[in-house]
Amino acid sequence: MLRETGYAVMAIGLMATTAAHANQNQLELQQNPEYWATQLGNYQGNRFSELDQINRDNVDELRAVWQFSTGVLRGHEGGPLYVGDGRLYIHTPFPNKVFALDLEDEGRVVWSYEPDQDSRVIPVMCCDTVNRGLAYADGRLFLGQADNTLIALDSETGELLWEVSNGDHTVGETNTMSPLVVHDKVLIGVSGGEYGIRGHMTAYDVETGEQVWRGYSTGPDDEVLIDPETTTMLGEPIGESDLGVSTWPEGEWERGGGAPWGWVTYDPELDLVYYGTGNPGTWNPEQRTKDGEPADNKWAITVFARDPNDGTVKWVYQKVPFDEWDYDGVNENQLIDIEYEGEQRKGLAIIDRTGFGFLLDRETGELLVAEKFAPETNWADSYDMETGRPNVNEQYSTYRQGVGVNTTDICPTAMGAKNMQPTAYSPRTGLIYAGINRICMNYEPFEAEYVAGQPYVGATLTMMPAPTQNGSMEGRMGSFIAWDPVAGETVWEIDERFAVWSGALATAGDLAFYGTLEGHVKAVDIETGEELWRFKTPSGIIGNVNTFMHEGKQYVAVLSGVGGWAGIGLAAGLENPEEGLGAVSAFSALGDYTKLGGVLTVFALPD
Repeated sequence: MLRETGYAVMAIGLMATTAAHANQNQLELQQNPEYWATQLGNYQGNRFSELDQINRDNVDELRAVWQFSTGVLRGHEGGPLYVGDGRLYIHTPFPNKVFALDLEDEGRVVWSYEPDQDSRVIPVMCCDTVNRGLAYADGRLFLGQADNTLIALDSETGELLWEVSNGDHTVGETNTMSPLVVHDKVLIGVSGGEYGIRGHMTAYDVETGEQVWRGYSTGPDDEVLIDPETTTMLGEPIGESDLGVSTWPEGEWERGGGAPWGWVTYDPELDLVYYGTGNPGTWNPEQRTKDGEPADNKWAITVFARDPNDGTVKWVYQKVPFDEWDYDGVNENQLIDIEYEGEQRKGLAIIDRTGFGFLLDRETGELLVAEKFAPETNWADSYDMETGRPNVNEQYSTYRQGVGVNTTDICPTAMGAKNMQPTAYSPRTGLIYAGINRICMNYEPFEAEYVAGQPYVGATLTMMPAPTQNGSMEGRMGSFIAWDPVAGETVWEIDERFAVWSGALATAGDLAFYGTLEGHVKAVDIETGEELWRFKTPSGIIGNVNTFMHEGKQYVAVLSGVGGWAGIGLAAGLENPEEGLGAVSAFSALGDYTKLGGVLTVFALPD
């Protein structure tokens, strides 16, 4: 049964009262369901559309109205933006082309932009040359290039307005994430945890590109922008100073990873931005012990709640202290208002790499729910709700097994039970819709030497499908689920041959959309998961399905183009099973179903 709400009315009212706390133009665009003005659909990251012209009664009539080839052959993540000017704005992986396409003229190129980048950044990029998309505000498009250059373009002409360097690819820093505009600032993180970089989130002035603040993921409090007396963890002040240094062996925090390369969400009422940090530098946990004992390695794999004005941290929650499996914590933080134990709460929900679905109070950082959404998850049995720490299963502890020991059948893989593919949340059902990876791994740590600009991984991985109910390791590799974030349980699930690596979309037409690695874009009933429509695009989908309305007609659009970590074998021509950090072994059959090629496909109902 759909949970009817006054979502649109409440959202408009909230945005009207909080306009002073956010970018006014973005707020106005987000109020109009005809637009898709940010990669996650709104500041809260819900990827939900109030449009219902396309619905479960007529979606079987949906057809492709035009396609556009980007001319780029690597993995296409992210998706098109529409801000009401009759154009779709799209991007590509390296070389990070940007196109303005005429929606009314079958994708005629209005203008295009291609930056001049050092191609030596390509081999430094961990898991394909992907990019998660453009940001928009006040007539400007913002793009983080692979080489760490953040640019602002005039959306009308494509003219370069300013550019600024956010990192140095010669030491392993790269960019794959989509920026987010909040207030008069554009926020962007950095990639490169596998190269021993030190992660940071940075705010730049929208008008000039001048750096306003930078908050590091590791290191002393004054550089992380933590105040141990006022910054809280699980609702209590941290108390102890400089945990970003003291929880590491000497000097290791300087190459401690914690790269925030995923998504940023924002609560205009609380005026806080939320994002997660990645893995702690080397994947060999032995090298991150302190005095021979496991250490928390703060603040890797941590949710940060920051004030966007100056970057100060209000609260933190470290999901995996002393990570032993590369469970990056960068997945999007869904901001949802929920009823929990009879009380209305401002929730923050995560379908996490770890295989656990988390629910926190986004105002205080209190942990409310931590339950498995991937039942094969075995690295930890559960979470201690008092301490917020996982109860690790020592059979699958790569540290306890030791350096040079191949710990087998760990679930999920380092890719996570869900990677960066963003989820959707429907306020009508109260459910989160997510593409899932059903993959496990063997993991053998080894001693890694840090050399700036060289891989600092320290582990060899192979991957395989997750076990089926009878224990066979030859099961499915992916699924699409509906998850109840309050109850902490899966409501329904659809099996897929390969991991589902696309961003989900939920709509008021009682539909959920997603794409598959073979290249199908699918629409299913939001309540039951029944498949209602599918279309085979020219290449595998790791992009996000977006929707918008122009001149009274609703469109659905998606970028296809196989690649990313799952498709790195195809994208980079790799054949060794251990290459691609183990992905080549898991996805060796993918080439039987799809090939490379970036294409935007736009769908609508017949006139």
